[in-house]
Amino acid sequence: MNVSKLTVFAVAVAAFVSEVVMTAQQYPEGVIDKTVAVVGNEMISISQVEQEVQMMRAQGMASDRNIRCEILEQMMISKLFLIQARIDSLTVNNDMVESELRSRVDNIRTQLGGDENVEKYFGKPLYKLRQEWRQTLQDQSLTQQMQQNVASSAPEMTPYDVEKYVESADSLDLPIVPIKYQLSQICIYPDREAANLAVKDRLLAIRERIMNGEKFSVLARIYSQDPGSARKGGELGMASKSVFWPAFSDAAMALKPGIVSQIVETPDGFHIIEVLEKKGDMFNARHILMKPEYTEEDRTKAFGVLDSLRTELENGAVSFDLAARFYSQDPATRTNGGQMADPNTGSSYFEIDQLKPEDYNAIRNLKEGDISAPFESRDNEGRSGNTVYKIVKVDKIIPAHTASFSEDYTLLMEQAQNERAMEAIEKFLKEKIADTYIVIDPIFKDCPFDNEEWAAKIRTEQ
Repeated sequence: MNVSKLTVFAVAVAAFVSEVVMTAQQYPEGVIDKTVAVVGNEMISISQVEQEVQMMRAQGMASDRNIRCEILEQMMISKLFLIQARIDSLTVNNDMVESELRSRVDNIRTQLGGDENVEKYFGKPLYKLRQEWRQTLQDQSLTQQMQQNVASSAPEMTPYDVEKYVESADSLDLPIVPIKYQLSQICIYPDREAANLAVKDRLLAIRERIMNGEKFSVLARIYSQDPGSARKGGELGMASKSVFWPAFSDAAMALKPGIVSQIVETPDGFHIIEVLEKKGDMFNARHILMKPEYTEEDRTKAFGVLDSLRTELENGAVSFDLAARFYSQDPATRTNGGQMADPNTGSSYFEIDQLKPEDYNAIRNLKEGDISAPFESRDNEGRSGNTVYKIVKVDKIIPAHTASFSEDYTLLMEQAQNERAMEAIEKFLKEKIADTYIVIDPIFKDCPFDNEEWAAKIRTEQ
C-alpha cells in the first residue's frame, strides 16, 4: 500500500488552479446531502466530502478523476484511528490545533481574497467554518497520535535485524544513495552599505515622482523587482498580514488607504507601499520592491582577493581552514573553517538538488581536494538570498551507490523500521475494517479503494 494513503488527510498550500477537474465519482442528480458512510458511531456525509474537495481546490491542490473516492477512504481510515484514540483516552494538542487553524484560515482567506469570498465559496459564515475546521483539526490531532502509536508498536530494529533485512532484500528494493559532497567555502560580500544607500536613493526618487502625481501602478510595472506583482501594477491582492514579513505587514497596517509609505526594509529588499484596502487583519496593497545592485568593480575586487587566496591555498602556503577563519565574511561558516552545512538539516553532506545551481556548476567537475575558481552565488538570507562571491573546496565526494550495511546503516535502519511500521498500520486497518460496523453507500461502489476490504462494506442496493 502507498505510504501516502495511510497518512491523515492534510491540505498543502500550492499555486492556485482554476480549472474544474472532472471526477469518476458522480452523485445521482438531485442529491443535496446525505450520509454516505458510517464507521462505528461516526458518520460521513456528502457535504463533508465536498468540503474537502473545495478546500483542496481553494488551496491549489490538483485533483484527479478519483478525488472523492480518495477523500472518502482517507476519512474512513481517519475515523478508525479516531475511534481507537477515544477508546484509549488520548487528548487533543490544542496549541497545535489553534496554530494550524490560524494558518488554514489565513491561507484560505489569502487565496480567495477575503472573508466575503471565503463565505461565498464555502456557502457558510466564517465563524461556522472556523468551528467545523477546529473540530476537524481536533479529530486529526487524535487520529495522528493514534496512528503514531500504532506505528511505534512495531518492534525496534536491531543491527542484526537490519543486516538480515539487507541480506534478504532484492537489491532493486534497496535505496540508491545519490552522490554527495562535503564542501567548504570562503565568501566575500560586496559593499552592502553603498548598495543599500544607492537603492534607497532610487526608491526615494520614485516615491517623489508618485507624490508629484505619477501613478504608483505605472511605476511599479516599470521598476518593481517583484515579478509576481509588478505586472499587476504592484498589487498583491487581499491577504492576511501573517503571510508577509512582519516589517512589511506592520508598515502596511499602519497606513491609511492612498498614503505611500516611507522605505521599508525586509529580507527581500526595500519597498515602498500603498495600501488600497484594509479589512480587519487583511489588506490589499501595492508595492515597489527594489534590491541592492552591485557594480562590476565590486565583483572584480572580490574576485581578485579570492584568486590570490586560491593560489596561496593551492601552493600550500596556508590551510583552507585557517584562510576561511581569517578572510571569509560568512558568519555561518567562517568559525567552522568554512565547512558548509545544509541549513534545513544541519548535515555537512549535500546532494545535488540541495546545492544552489551556481554552487553546483562551480564544483561539478572538481575532484576531492580541488578548489573552484571564484564565482558569484547567493546566500541563504530572505527568499532569494543576497549576492556573495566565493571559492569552494571539495572536501569529500561520496559516489552514488546502492545502500550498504557498512556505509548506510542509518538509512537502511530507517527504511526497515518504516516497513515494520507500515505493516503494523496495515494490520490495524485490516482488523478494524473487519471488526467495526461500517456501511458505505452504493454510489461509491465503483471506487478503486486501496484497501480491498472496503468492498465488503458497501451496502447492497435495494
